[in-house]
Amino acid sequence: MIPLSEYPELVEHYAPYFADVFSAEALIEFKRYISGLIMSENKTVAGINRLCVMESRNQSSLNRLLTESPLSLKELNASRLAVLEDIPETQRKPEGVLSLDDTLLQHYGQHFEEIAKLYDHVSGTYVWAHDLVTLHYSDNQTDYPLAFELWKPLDVVQLEACVRAAGIKMQPAKEALKETDPVKWRVYLQSLWQRRHKQYPQLEQAYESKLLIGQRLLRDWVSEHPQLKLPVTFDSWFTQPAFCRYVVEELGLSYVGTLNASDKIKLKTGEQELGKFAEHLKQEHLQGRAVFRRTKIQYKGETEIYYSYCNTHRVPGFGKQRLVINYREADLSDTPVFYVSNRLTWQAPGITRIRRHRWPVEVYHEEGKAEGLDQYQLREFDAIQRHVALVAVVYSLLRAAQYDSRLHRQFQRQFKITLDGHPAAIRRVVSAQSLWNLALLIHVGLSQQQPLHSILAPYIHALAHA
Repeated sequence: MIPLSEYPELVEHYAPYFADVFSAEALIEFKRYISGLIMSENKTVAGINRLCVMESRNQSSLNRLLTESPLSLKELNASRLAVLEDIPETQRKPEGVLSLDDTLLQHYGQHFEEIAKLYDHVSGTYVWAHDLVTLHYSDNQTDYPLAFELWKPLDVVQLEACVRAAGIKMQPAKEALKETDPVKWRVYLQSLWQRRHKQYPQLEQAYESKLLIGQRLLRDWVSEHPQLKLPVTFDSWFTQPAFCRYVVEELGLSYVGTLNASDKIKLKTGEQELGKFAEHLKQEHLQGRAVFRRTKIQYKGETEIYYSYCNTHRVPGFGKQRLVINYREADLSDTPVFYVSNRLTWQAPGITRIRRHRWPVEVYHEEGKAEGLDQYQLREFDAIQRHVALVAVVYSLLRAAQYDSRLHRQFQRQFKITLDGHPAAIRRVVSAQSLWNLALLIHVGLSQQQPLHSILAPYIHALAHA
């Protein structure tokens, strides 16, 4: 980690896109914050402030960017996407794919607004975390988040008030739970919301599930880009009948969802679990019947091979679906995966390709955490959402920089190197530029007869307290 004596060229290069989003003062803090997210190992407000030694500014001014400035997240996101739309390689394309996913932003302790104790499928335990829902774009050249939102846990008091205002009758025995068993009272209200929120839309003002957030993110995208009807893909959590019907009937989109081995399909002999159905097909295949066919797809410039079963089946709750069962090994020795689509004429390669483009959203969540997505120490919920939005800016600028020929020429003139365009390479060049700027500052200071220790004092302080 190298303390910053100047804003990185990457930041200065794209800052004009955000000039209308911030005041002149707030734009300075914006540049400081994203510079710190790129360069600092400690991506808290305090850590970023110590790293940015190019100006003598109090930490409170940086904090106000997140807590007090009149920042419109919608305008910030629009400017972020405008950067990507101005570069041909990162423009949204007809062959692109949308994906939905969520991730936990884990923290120790519950002293954060809207934090909740949530089940972590990775660790198999309950953790204190915020839950981030992301709508992501991916094609064979690039990927980046389109929209995102932090889920808010259910507010029992607010939901009860909405239920009563809507005139929904509650069972007296259940109402008694409010005093005798608050946990069961919460569960009852949530189940009441689940059953009645479609009939009483005002209930959605009190609580919005992750499924509804996903619907809204998709709805807003389709409304803003009606000419770009991209397919959407998601994992088994979002593959629920009501959600899939909404995608098709309300948004007019195609989808590729994911089923589990324990999910069932309808056969002439009755319902059967997908895992058992796949095993039956596998045995037929191994006995000489070509049930699984070799399927080739192109993904991110690479050729991938699968062994696929593809047919139309009835799935309970979904109706007719195009079902794909994929193995990666020719001998079918690995664990199969199960995909469904509303497009009954699609074949295995197309469905597999679309579902393959769900992976980048998981990569974004992991790389985003390396960029500071879950490294905030902010308590206020609105400030946390701003931090998340600024991490998305950094991720997107690195994606844009991969293909930005003008920026590449600037780097090449300065360092006499050829860039491979990968985000990691861009980040290394930004670090090299910071080192170069520091060396120039020392050189100028010494030429002006300044003592070396006075020149380096702020940088030593930044490193010592990092």
